[in-house]
Amino acid sequence: MSTNASQPLQPLPFSAPRMARTAWTWARQNLFNTWYNSILTLLALWVVYEVVTGLWMWGFWHAALYYRDAAGHIQFDRKACADSTGACWAFVASNWYLFLFGTYPYDERWRPMLAFGVVIVLGLVSLHPRVRATWWVRGLWLLVPLWVLLMVRGLGFLDMKLVDSSNWGGLMLSLILGTLGIVASFPIGILLALGRRSTKMPIIKSLCVVYIEIIRGVPLITVLFMSSVVLPLFLPEGFNLDKVLRAQVGIIFFSSAYLAEVVRGGLQAIPRGQEEAAHAVGLSYWQTMSFIVLPQALRIMIPALVSGAIALFKDTSLVSIIGLIDFLSIAGLATANPQWIGRNIEAYVFIAAVYWIFCFNMSRYSMRLEKRLKTGH
Repeated sequence: MSTNASQPLQPLPFSAPRMARTAWTWARQNLFNTWYNSILTLLALWVVYEVVTGLWMWGFWHAALYYRDAAGHIQFDRKACADSTGACWAFVASNWYLFLFGTYPYDERWRPMLAFGVVIVLGLVSLHPRVRATWWVRGLWLLVPLWVLLMVRGLGFLDMKLVDSSNWGGLMLSLILGTLGIVASFPIGILLALGRRSTKMPIIKSLCVVYIEIIRGVPLITVLFMSSVVLPLFLPEGFNLDKVLRAQVGIIFFSSAYLAEVVRGGLQAIPRGQEEAAHAVGLSYWQTMSFIVLPQALRIMIPALVSGAIALFKDTSLVSIIGLIDFLSIAGLATANPQWIGRNIEAYVFIAAVYWIFCFNMSRYSMRLEKRLKTGH
């Protein structure tokens, strides 16, 4: 019986029974292949079922969010949870401003909200590959950190109220510390990595090695204490750095040391022949690094860079050690209200969910970037 070898293969049509048989075959070969694996599989399924149903009943089915008063208006207070046996999400709804902006003056709330809105819109616009490459989007991204800080801090020449950094807090403070820490530590980490790999400047290499090893040898809490307590001792008399700025400097110094080792690992993965070929055609050291070596190394380093960014964003919660009220510290501040005593679980579940949303989206964007740049080839 002859067949036409040039005829392309056609994909098999989708069939639900076929998919079910394939799934059952896989489960039988991997989950129920022995009697003890069958017992462990059933036990794991039972645990997952109990956990998922318990969370669903507590967090959604029996949860309480609001109630209507005699006039029919929606109210978010403790009365909404009087008859509830589940989560009291009225606690989160009632304290949303505290979670987002801490003790920032309520009458000036439009400034951080406007800053947040601009950053979110720019982030969504930048997801489009054709738009993010335009000059005006890149220019707005360069102006956002300064503009956001001015909006949060206030502009005296526009007769705007100056808000002391002691009133900064909540998710706003965590995002400012995390975002500026990630952005500012990136170029510093690259310079430290290049300095450590230098063979013609031994003094610069030694200084980079000492800096990296000292910073990586101590926890972030120590660096924050040093930046908050010791750093002002080296400043001129009468010159006082803001507490948030001191914490930001400590986070940048700490992150840049770890980032330098990540960059150094990426540089070592590039074959030496790349640099030799660049020098052979007349490129200088900085041209070789800027156009040949670093672009290839950064593609390799994407997973490690994103992992470091996620870790740094979560580590911003340590600034509570030096008296700043970050997003995690708001839980204790909100539950100190006599009306909401005993609602710690709702507070920490909500905070964990927000952290997970940010970190998960950073991870997914990293995967998309790897796929688009084809770092696996």
